[in-house]
Amino acid sequence: MIEVNELTKRYGKTTAVNGLTFTVRPGHVTGFLGPNGAGKSTTLRILLGLTEPTSGTATIDGHLFRDHPRGLRRAGALLDAHDVHGGRSAGAYLSALARSNGIPRRRVDEVLEEVGLASAARRRIGGFSLGMKQRLGIATALLGDPPVLLFDEPVNGLDPEGVRWVRGLFRRLAAEGRTVFVSSHLMSEMQNTAEHLIVIGRGELIADESVAEFAARGTRQSVAVRTPDPTALAAVVEAEGASVQPDASGAEGLLTVIGLSAARIGELASHHRIVLLELATRTSSLEEAFMELTADSVEYLAGESR
Repeated sequence: MIEVNELTKRYGKTTAVNGLTFTVRPGHVTGFLGPNGAGKSTTLRILLGLTEPTSGTATIDGHLFRDHPRGLRRAGALLDAHDVHGGRSAGAYLSALARSNGIPRRRVDEVLEEVGLASAARRRIGGFSLGMKQRLGIATALLGDPPVLLFDEPVNGLDPEGVRWVRGLFRRLAAEGRTVFVSSHLMSEMQNTAEHLIVIGRGELIADESVAEFAARGTRQSVAVRTPDPTALAAVVEAEGASVQPDASGAEGLLTVIGLSAARIGELASHHRIVLLELATRTSSLEEAFMELTADSVEYLAGESR
């Protein structure tokens, strides 16, 4: 289990993490979300003893990571796939880590096989693609067979097969009772992989809840309407104060209406004798909820002066 309690980190006048408190429990894949500059990487580095907090604590199974004499047996992590010695082979790199943590040599072969790099064990890491380095980073995290696992942007550089594999791997690890904590900017992956979310902005907690609960907090609801006469329907609902736009799918006659309920649209269509072929309410997606609820925490806005 991961426990963060009143964690604060300041760099001079800049506060990267501010009084952050949350718990990541075993048995679930927990997503760690936030805009750029939210404090995610700083929090992960503090958890792994790579950065000292200004105040507060961040512990793994009730202890600071540095207090575990053989750390890879307690927690495995992938923070930066490029942070490896390019002149070493994958096998030699993992073997050195295994020796320093009292891990049997056979685990090197096992994890390389598990991540699909068994045939590349003797190749120098400097010649690896980003996707291969990501797989090696995951192998490193798994090396000590730890109960706690942390991953920062683990699917960067992976092809679709690799993304699907990672998704299944994380779910399996969680099902085994491990604590799996995944930081990512890819909302689609979080929606497909995570069960619970920790969301932060400007170093402070925004949400600590299930994926479904977080997505439901988005206030933007729309109604999909398909009709043989989209022009007439658009005029009717706009007269009621709603906004109308062609559906993003581009399907003929399909409109997205914002500002009216599906029931009211149905009433208006019936009153004006407009045929409806489809009428369905849509709730906010995880991405829409994330963009809405973290809007005040975005540090850099593309295309806007500040």
